[in-house]
Amino acid sequence: MFAAERRQLILEMVRANGAVSLRELARVVQTSEVTVRRDVRALEAEGLLDRRHGGAVLPGGFTRESGFPQKSHLATAEKTAIADLAASLVEEGEAVVVGAGTTTQELARRLARIPGLTVVTNSLLVAQALAHANRVEVVMTGGTLRGSNYALVGSGAEQSLQGLRVSRAFLSGSGLTAERGLSTSNMLSASVDRALVQAAAEVVVLADHTKLGTDTMFQTVPTDLISRLVTDEPPAHDDRAGTELQALADQGVQITVAGTGPAGAGAPAGDGVPSGGRPRRDVPLPGQRRTRPAPPTGPQLRSAPTSLTDPQSADRARVADLRRR
Repeated sequence: MFAAERRQLILEMVRANGAVSLRELARVVQTSEVTVRRDVRALEAEGLLDRRHGGAVLPGGFTRESGFPQKSHLATAEKTAIADLAASLVEEGEAVVVGAGTTTQELARRLARIPGLTVVTNSLLVAQALAHANRVEVVMTGGTLRGSNYALVGSGAEQSLQGLRVSRAFLSGSGLTAERGLSTSNMLSASVDRALVQAAAEVVVLADHTKLGTDTMFQTVPTDLISRLVTDEPPAHDDRAGTELQALADQGVQITVAGTGPAGAGAPAGDGVPSGGRPRRDVPLPGQRRTRPAPPTGPQLRSAPTSLTDPQSADRARVADLRRR
């Protein structure tokens, strides 16, 4: 395929889906991600699309939000792995909040297999995924239906969450940075997400690598309120994702990485998979949350030599390797 033909196909895919990952573009045009990245850069120079971390979007993507049909075709394997790993955090009998989004919809399908749950949501798609689940109670907020993502928003949704308290909130969004935290392109969605956060003792963000380093208009969850990030393994060439993960870890966010390789969905790729191929639930990384007290003066454990068999040392080496990539 000539470069002109390849770029035309890339442009058609972005126009049809709103946003497409480099990995998916490379698969469709049957070339390397390096070549696709060069094509995307050339199309951006012509003003035909915008580059985003790990993919390409229609021009004006900072304020534009893709609809559900477009989002549902972006990073599908990554979302599946993230949902598998996030579901392993939930125990039988818990009460949780699940926000709107394609990744949270995947999570809901897996929560349907955990008995005794109470799930509070403003998403029709999440509620639909749980509608026939055995022994799972679904509580929906009020509000006005936002058709682009099948979510209930507005004052009715926010007021229905007042006085609510659950163990965890699982949220997604349009972008995630260490500087601003989780953000979205829609003001009404952001307002409801902030109300969902207030109802939870712990906030878990579900975000695939294409959202790392992307910033959008409205902040939903500041970094110091994010307890855990569940994400996928960034591509080897993705320096920006590795840097962003390290920055998030330095601010106290616990990082859990899911792999999409032969080890199976929900399992970290490579040396992150324990023997037997079982998914690794936690990948704690160094760093302290800004709201925590300053560490005592004197020598710190982070700078002390550690054995290669030390799990924390291995985790730090893994993040450093992501940054070098």
